[in-house]
Amino acid sequence: MPKISLEAVRVNAGYNQKEWAEKFGISNATVVNWEKGKTEPTLSQLRKMSELSGIPMDFIFVPNNFN
Repeated sequence: MPKISLEAVRVNAGYNQKEWAEKFGISNATVVNWEKGKTEPTLSQLRKMSELSGIPMDFIFVPNNFN
């Protein structure tokens, strides 16, 4: 299975950016920055993304340091 972008993970889970930000207790700007590769989610945030989307962490693509 190919790696799935952070945006695709969010969309697959059925959330818009504002709702996703609320789920994580972060700003909408942080979600935008994740999806543009400007910042990275923490490991615990990646775990939560995996749980909410049903996509295994191994298949979530995070630019830069995590892969």
